[in-house]
Amino acid sequence: MGKMFAAERRNRIMDILNERQRVTIKDLSSEIHVSEATLRSDLTKLEEDGLLLRTHGGAMLSDQTDSDNSFSSRERKNKNEKTAIAKQAVELISDGQCIMLDASSTALELARILADMNIRLTVVTSGIKTALELNEHPDITVILLGGIVKRGSHSLEGSLGVAILNQIHIDIMFTSANGFSLDSGLTDFSVYEVELKKAMVKASEKVVALLDHSKLNKSSIASFSSIHQIDTIIIDKNISDMDMKKIKDHNIKVITVSTD
Repeated sequence: MGKMFAAERRNRIMDILNERQRVTIKDLSSEIHVSEATLRSDLTKLEEDGLLLRTHGGAMLSDQTDSDNSFSSRERKNKNEKTAIAKQAVELISDGQCIMLDASSTALELARILADMNIRLTVVTSGIKTALELNEHPDITVILLGGIVKRGSHSLEGSLGVAILNQIHIDIMFTSANGFSLDSGLTDFSVYEVELKKAMVKASEKVVALLDHSKLNKSSIASFSSIHQIDTIIIDKNISDMDMKKIKDHNIKVITVSTD
């Protein structure tokens, strides 16, 4: 195995943890072929990002971390906020457009609203559940990007679907993330899914980030969109005036929604 970059190494650590729930540094060193000192540094960084809990001699998934990586659990988390954000996002969509939806639970909420609307669209998506949600709509053409099916997430990852993006004009991409910060932009915990999302962002004329407040000022393993690539952020009203001003200072439009 060739030398791994830090982000790839940390992604592999998370893959192993998602399979086993807990792991020792000694076992990780044997499997990933890096020093225990390097792994201690990796585990510290992942703990700071809220992705795991350090234990004596290793690490484990916390209940929250495990649920964050489970799609069904992420669907339930901040459900009211996601529904309100999705309803607002629909207002940005016009009949006849070609839009992109990632595999996030918030984008799935948006797809569920579109499925009940009288609208003509082309929808490109990396989300299997999103594609199935829209498949029966008579006036929506669904294009599912190719890739590797990621276990437990109902999403596709890798670069197999990138080629088709060069042949399609995308008016708006709607995406969520594991975290958002001014320094890192939009970030996620899977390096391999991030590679596809980078291509999706690059192919889109506009990028709209669908973020509930829990994603704000949080960074994950890898960035897929810098702040300069984001046109609009739709977020629930649990955002401070200071955070809103900082985001707007980077020429990003901020739309807040109420969950009342």
